[in-house]
Amino acid sequence: MLRTSLHRSLLGLCLVTLSSYASDPVDIPFWHSMEGELGTEVNSLAQRFNQTHSQYHISPVYKGDYSQSLASGIAAIRAGHPPALLQVYEVGTATMMASHAIVPAWQLFGQTKTPVDEKQFVPAILSYYSDAKTGHMIAEPFNSSTPVLYFNKDAFKHAGLDPNKAPTTWQELETDAIALKKAGQTCSYSSGWQGWIQLEEFSAWNGLPVATANNGFDSTDARLLFNGPLQVQHIEQLARMKNAGTFSYLGRTDEPTKAFYSGECAMITASSGSLADIKHSAKFDYGVAPMPYQQGAKDAPQNAMIGGASLWVLKGQTPEAYQGVAEFLRFLAQPDIAAEWHQKTGYLPITTAAYQQTKDAGFYSKNPGAQTAIKQMLNKDPLPYTKGLRLGNMPQIRTIVDEELESVWTGKKTAKEALDSAVERGNQQLQRFHQQVK
Repeated sequence: MLRTSLHRSLLGLCLVTLSSYASDPVDIPFWHSMEGELGTEVNSLAQRFNQTHSQYHISPVYKGDYSQSLASGIAAIRAGHPPALLQVYEVGTATMMASHAIVPAWQLFGQTKTPVDEKQFVPAILSYYSDAKTGHMIAEPFNSSTPVLYFNKDAFKHAGLDPNKAPTTWQELETDAIALKKAGQTCSYSSGWQGWIQLEEFSAWNGLPVATANNGFDSTDARLLFNGPLQVQHIEQLARMKNAGTFSYLGRTDEPTKAFYSGECAMITASSGSLADIKHSAKFDYGVAPMPYQQGAKDAPQNAMIGGASLWVLKGQTPEAYQGVAEFLRFLAQPDIAAEWHQKTGYLPITTAAYQQTKDAGFYSKNPGAQTAIKQMLNKDPLPYTKGLRLGNMPQIRTIVDEELESVWTGKKTAKEALDSAVERGNQQLQRFHQQVK
């Protein structure tokens, strides 16, 4: 009797244990680089998905800035323990495409029979994340952006400037920066992501290529071109402003955003995705305007290139996890979800339906600056070399550019010396990548 009772108890315990295992949701690690208000929004999206898809559990993990997150992802791939989803910034696209560690998004949707129409994505964004060989989407766009100019309207008023008129050229920006400094502003102007904004986007906005082979889209055998006369002239101007105390260099990534919303800096160029933190923290009236262009540049302004990041699916997951990943990517592309993400963060709407829904809701009329990033991208029909960059080892090249520009800000090199050196060193990285993948 005792043995039978014990047997039944153990059997019941096993059934309960098996039942609990069977009901456990499939864990799906999602590594990203969104912090602050952006991180809060990412967590909110994951929680809402988990609530409506109880068989899965998206687990967002902040892995540092874009370069740190990519390095962590590569290390995890090599160790055989990759996350299911990895957010990678746009300059890591060529690196991810050349790797054998990814599952292309279009392939994932087909294998899991998840109905996701690629044509719903904004064409300019979709083309950037599509494979030229298949014409299909390899990574799902998530937080696409362009750089914009944020300016403190209260500081403009104090300096006797028109608070409703942002500078449209770099020459006007310097003039305004001088007026702001005279009015007592500690930091008149600063810029985040100097390589992206002051060379890559500066080139595209002024109708110039960053590299040969249409910025690497046509071939991995590309060479850098951002040491031309216009780029040199621009860096010389920033160096002059640095010496005059009207340009403040605060760091390589997004450091100026905090300096702006704290009131320290009156003008910054930063990602449109910085809007979420600025909107949350700024205690003053501010404006959002297009990037300045170089006065006298032919056909400027042209159009901005895609920045931001996309979501990559990595190999080494279970079929159940892949099903959950596909459902999550489908969830993120839903018009109401994509529209909300765009409206709350300042990133571009990734689908045409999200853009239309936002327009129909009157969001842009109530928030005039929110459309700036989109207008820049669609300002003119893109030239073949202004639709984006697809250059190998681009994260390493950006580090080189940072080093060389810092040598200009400290007076160790002239603008031409630094850009010539950056191109020479960067071309070595491009050649190394070309030899690896050809």
